[in-house]
Order: sequence, then structure tokens, then C-alpha cells
Amino acid sequence: MIPIGVVAPPDLPATEFIAYAKEAEWLGFNQLWIVEDCFFRGGVAQAGVALASTTTIKVGLGILPAGARNAAFAALEIASLENLFPDRLIVGVGHGMPDWMRQAGAWPASPVTLLNEYIVTLKRLLAGEKVTYAGTYVNLDQVALESPPRVSPPVLAGVRGPRSLRASGTVSDGTILAEPVTPEYVKVVRRLTAPEGGSHRIVAYSVSAIDDSADAARERARTGLRWIGDPEWAPHIEPLPFAREFADLRQRAGSREEFASQLPDAWVDQLALVGDPQTAAARVATLEKSGVTDLVLIPAGGAPRTRLAELARILPEVRRS
Repeated sequence: MIPIGVVAPPDLPATEFIAYAKEAEWLGFNQLWIVEDCFFRGGVAQAGVALASTTTIKVGLGILPAGARNAAFAALEIASLENLFPDRLIVGVGHGMPDWMRQAGAWPASPVTLLNEYIVTLKRLLAGEKVTYAGTYVNLDQVALESPPRVSPPVLAGVRGPRSLRASGTVSDGTILAEPVTPEYVKVVRRLTAPEGGSHRIVAYSVSAIDDSADAARERARTGLRWIGDPEWAPHIEPLPFAREFADLRQRAGSREEFASQLPDAWVDQLALVGDPQTAAARVATLEKSGVTDLVLIPAGGAPRTRLAELARILPEVRRS
């Protein structure tokens, strides 16, 4: 069965975070994914708290911007978490959002070069190697962890553009795809990350709303889709048959909210996981067949813990399929 995870929303109040993590585990989700969005909360700190507050659920760091942390010190933090909570951590590394990274003075001239160097050295350090590396951005001189993990956690690349996807296929243990993820987009991703047709782990985020009323589910999903008309989401949309109409709608719309409100129902059904549990489970099966190996649900609209319980209604359906 495809593992089903859920995102801890970045704007979830800190006072609700531990309860949310515990409830995600109790409801039966396989994974809890932590978002390090600027400038809400740090990913490593959240992951540590989530791991310590639960017992079995895997915790994903999605994602750590490569420009924000020295690779050696990132390895130190990750190894500490893995040693304390073995086989429960999944690590995501990416570029970070350019505007936020520029705000922090951490956007490199060549993000793909940095990502390549970072993931290569991070994985070597976590594997217990003594690493000397002279790169454009990563420079290490005989660095070795005193307590490397017995088994390295998987290191995935959270990326979307063609060059970054090719790099992910070369240096990472898999790729994390931001929402929206469709079978058409997964086909492109697989062609770039596994050009010889081999296996490649694909973790897909999906805006999700489960409701017995399809219309109610779509309305909630629209709140989570309002960003996808921005230019950085273009790679997700280009493979779709309605890509031109999508771009025209975004150009006409005066705001993100107006854009989202005018998304046709048929598009929402393709861009999000919506509907009753049976309909949503069928969509999960379609995404799994396309090559998605892990699906991560993003609760859309309203109180996160209420939405968490609603999303959990698909778990029995997925497990029966």
C-alpha cells in the first residue's frame, strides 16, 4: 500500500503542534511532514519535537533549503535525530523559495550546483565517511561525524525544474514534489529523474479536502490552490491539456483568490485530492499507478485538526484497494 502522509501546516499554532502530531499518528497516517517555510518555524526543531512526541510515525523534513545551513552542521543535526529515533526520519533538501532566500542573503548564483554539492556531501557524511571536498559552495576538510547513524536516513531533493530534477535523479534517494501533482507531471518527472526507466522514489504533496459533498470539498481545495498560478508553479501545469487556458485565467484574474474561485471543477479534480473517501481513494490509486511512491496530504480550508480527521477517512479505503 502506498504510504499516506499529512503535512503539519506551517501556520499551525505552536500550542497545537504536539497534539496535531500525536493525532496524525493515532489516526493511522504513515508519515508526518514538517514544512520549513520562511519565516514560520525551523524544520529540524519541529522534527525533533514530532519524533519525541510520537512512537511509530515517520517524520519528513520537507524541505531544508541548502543555502540555509552548512552541510556539515546539517549532517550533525540529522545524524542526531536519526540516532535518537532510528528509521523514522526522511530528509528533504531543496533550493528554498528564491524570494525568501534572497531576503536572508542565502540565494546562490547557481542553485543547482549548490544542491548537487550539498546532497553528495551530506549523504557521505551520514554514511560515516571522512569527507574532504572542494566545491563551488561546499568546502570540507577531513570532516567526519563522531556518531554517524547506523543506517543513513533517505535524503530526497525537493525540486521542480528540469535541471534540478535531473540532478535529483543523479544524487538523491528520491524527489519531493510540491503541489499540485498530476499523473501528467509525474510522467515528466520520471523521465527526468529516471531516464533509463529505473525506480525512483517520488513523494507527492497534494492539496486535499475530503467531504461527502464534492462541491464543499472543491471549495475548500480552492483555498489551497490559490498560489499555483504564480510563475514558479509553471512546471507542474505545462504538461496538462488545459495549460494554455490555465495561464489565460491567471492573467485575467485580479488576485490569487479570484483566480482560485474561477478554477473549473474539472481542473480542481485534477489538481487536488477532493471528494468523498471512495472518490479520493480512486485518485490515490491513479497517482500511485503513475509512479508516486508516497502521497502527502495538505489539509485545505478551516481548522487543521478538524481537517486532519476528515482526511483520515480515506485511509481505510486506500488500504482496501
